[in-house]
Amino acid sequence: MKLLYKAVSKEGKTVSGEIEAKDQEEAAIFLRRREFLPIKIAPKEAGGILKYLSRSKTTSTDLVFFTGQLASMITAGLTLMQSLTILRDQIHNERMSEIVSGVISDVEEGRQLSDALAKYPSTFSSIYISLIRASESSGLLDKVLLRLADNLEKEEKLRGTIKSALMYPTIVIIGMILVLSVMMIFVIPQLSVLYENLGVELPLPTLIVVGMSNFFINFWPVVLGAVFLGFFLYTRWHATPSGKLVMDDLVLKIPIFGPLLKESILAEFSRTFGLLVGTGTLVVEALNQSSDVAGNILYKNAIINVSRRVEKGISVGDAMSAYSLFPAILIQTVKIGEQTGKLDESMTKISGYFEGEVNQKVKTLTTAMEPFIMVVLGLGVAFLIISIIVPIYNLTSAIQ
Repeated sequence: MKLLYKAVSKEGKTVSGEIEAKDQEEAAIFLRRREFLPIKIAPKEAGGILKYLSRSKTTSTDLVFFTGQLASMITAGLTLMQSLTILRDQIHNERMSEIVSGVISDVEEGRQLSDALAKYPSTFSSIYISLIRASESSGLLDKVLLRLADNLEKEEKLRGTIKSALMYPTIVIIGMILVLSVMMIFVIPQLSVLYENLGVELPLPTLIVVGMSNFFINFWPVVLGAVFLGFFLYTRWHATPSGKLVMDDLVLKIPIFGPLLKESILAEFSRTFGLLVGTGTLVVEALNQSSDVAGNILYKNAIINVSRRVEKGISVGDAMSAYSLFPAILIQTVKIGEQTGKLDESMTKISGYFEGEVNQKVKTLTTAMEPFIMVVLGLGVAFLIISIIVPIYNLTSAIQ
């Protein structure tokens, strides 16, 4: 957190400024080491709601850039302090620059890089910290950073692939809702008044559309309140263990999207597990930490249970075979990796296989989704046209 301080230097001068620290006590220790006598230390105020809203946050892209650049500079022979200082000047994100400045201050005081990064859990995950800590103890910081940067880039690419597949249908659905809302609120009421004045007998499709329009216009506060209430209740329920379990199980059973989600989870789990094992992390600990990347409570529980069985002496492959969530190809790959002593390499290879499957499914899904959406749009437009045109056609026929 950012703190404002007022202190007295050893020459007796009063100085003030801003400091990044975990709490006031840590800030006071830092100032005393710099031979300052703290007088007042207080949290920095936000300075208004606009400043709060405009405050930048770190993103996965910032983390990928930070890790990749740090790995490249350390591999090139620069010291950690030199690399961090150069990085601070290269980063454009204000919040990420502040974090790097805080890390530099901690490293200058003699702290380990992993301990300095651990002060920012919202940016650096527990797996990230564990890998850095393992590399510090083994003296392989440059190699671990390179593998970690590669891992983060693949995660970012995988997420981008899935997001791009969902972007098109999302935009179409939002567009349909907006058009339908405009029709129901502005167009249909005008037409219904016209039909009523002319005494036209309305067919069933038109009656349905007019009834829906009248309902939305007359009861829109109820509809809006029901939507917000439903969303609130769903959010509360989904936050409970039972609610999350039910929804995560349901999501995996959705046709097309379920298998896609399973393979993306398996790709991230395999890559992370292999990376942890490759840096010397114990298999049980690597499994427990890898469970956090699953993002699905069913897979997380299964991975944790696998780690418990491994702790009792069962091999990873045999422990996984007890759960249907893990496909046969993953289990066989794990068993081969255990037999050859190259579990990390086996997991890296299988993660590449799952990534390829995800990419292929996304391409197929995108190709198949376009005609499906066009058909749905066509049916919706046809229904609206029939509802509007048929009464007019009946009127003109009656006049003739």
